[in-house]
Amino acid sequence: MIERIITVTRKTELQELVERFGTVPQAKFYLEHAGHNFERLQSAHTTYMSALERVRKAIPGEIKRHSIDRTFVPRYAFDARDLVVTVGQDGLVSNTAKYLNGQPLLGVNPNPDLYDGVLLPFTPETAGAGFRAALSGTQVIKPVTMAEAKSSDGQTLLAFNDLFIGASSHISARYRIIHGERSEVQSSSGIIVSTGAGSTGWMRSVHTGAMGVAAALSGHRSAAGGPPALDWSTPSLLFAVREPFPSHTTQTSLIYGQVSKHAPLRIASRMAGYGVIFSDGMETDFISFNSGTDVTINVAAKTAHLVVPG
Repeated sequence: MIERIITVTRKTELQELVERFGTVPQAKFYLEHAGHNFERLQSAHTTYMSALERVRKAIPGEIKRHSIDRTFVPRYAFDARDLVVTVGQDGLVSNTAKYLNGQPLLGVNPNPDLYDGVLLPFTPETAGAGFRAALSGTQVIKPVTMAEAKSSDGQTLLAFNDLFIGASSHISARYRIIHGERSEVQSSSGIIVSTGAGSTGWMRSVHTGAMGVAAALSGHRSAAGGPPALDWSTPSLLFAVREPFPSHTTQTSLIYGQVSKHAPLRIASRMAGYGVIFSDGMETDFISFNSGTDVTINVAAKTAHLVVPG
């Protein structure tokens, strides 16, 4: 039974600028002096705050409630009887889900004109129906497979959309990659590992770029899009090596494949420094990956539970 609704929010661009410059007039002066449109930020801020207020009013009066900024999510003690509600862009869902342990997560799109909302099936107007369904136990749950990185020195990292394994700067990443019976030493711009939920994001960009280059070199027109996206609950992951560099010491044949519990991806770092693994585009959410460290990438035991309209 749901006993509490936790609303996860994020600062608007205007709020972040005010924190930087002190006041709204100073933020406005800075933007306009730089030739940027302040009204865009003001409008987006007003729209977000209005949506957040409507979501809060839609929470049934008898239920306990609490609101936290996304920066507190990694350290927040969620209870098993919580319903977690994110109000923000799609990334707020992915960066909240990996810190939950089975609690249902309901994503609200505060500005459909601004956000695609792939992970945000509710609006401020329909959120109330989602709350009532969750409280009555009739909510529809969509399970989402997540990825997990486990390093040989005891570090772990979960990903809702994707993992990046490589260097933290614009230098080449060096490592040995092992998948099944295949193994080779590589130098590249890093490796992307995608879940089904993330297969329409960063991984799709990798597909599109690779297909475009292949089409240009072959002289044939590239097909639109890329391979079909994985279903969100598919118990497997996709991996792709970005910009592999061939040399007399590095190879480029093991650059794409599928990861499953029976076929994990193993990577051994050959970087003295700057090696990192981060998840869901958050470079501050990382584990170190330097020489002497091996990492195993696999399907996570934990599954995210998204609430969707019935």
